[in-house]
Amino acid sequence: MSLTHFGEDGAARMVDVSDKPETRRTAVAEGTLTMSPETLALVREGRVGKGDALGVARIAGIMGAKRTADLIPLCHPLPLAQVALDLDPDDALPGVRITATVRTTGRTGVEMEALTAVSVAALTLYDMLKAADKDMVIGAVRVRLKEGGKSGRHEAP
Repeated sequence: MSLTHFGEDGAARMVDVSDKPETRRTAVAEGTLTMSPETLALVREGRVGKGDALGVARIAGIMGAKRTADLIPLCHPLPLAQVALDLDPDDALPGVRITATVRTTGRTGVEMEALTAVSVAALTLYDMLKAADKDMVIGAVRVRLKEGGKSGRHEAP
């Protein structure tokens, strides 16, 4: 297996996608922010002093997806057709499960945009809740589904 972000000389490079066909591409990423049950209660009850924590994190995740190429040096800037985030409080964690779905029609996939959306949403929640809980953990960030392009569909086990 060759890593496409490195040339024959080993130098980092942006992948040339100019010869690839444009296809519909989708990526779904997920992650979690675990916290104390008391902090989760603040989120559920809307008692976070900085406002609607889940709503702010949703918008931040969308903005993060749109700025991925500015954050990840070798990512292509892409016209995104859709960025959707679900932030679901879960007593079993306890914490919030974050899922991002990103779609485009293009020559390269949107996995990095979906991962960035989840990460920025989690970081935003962390920032809004850190005064109540300094022991929160961002975790399990991964691509759950990727569709489109030459490699087709991949779904994580």
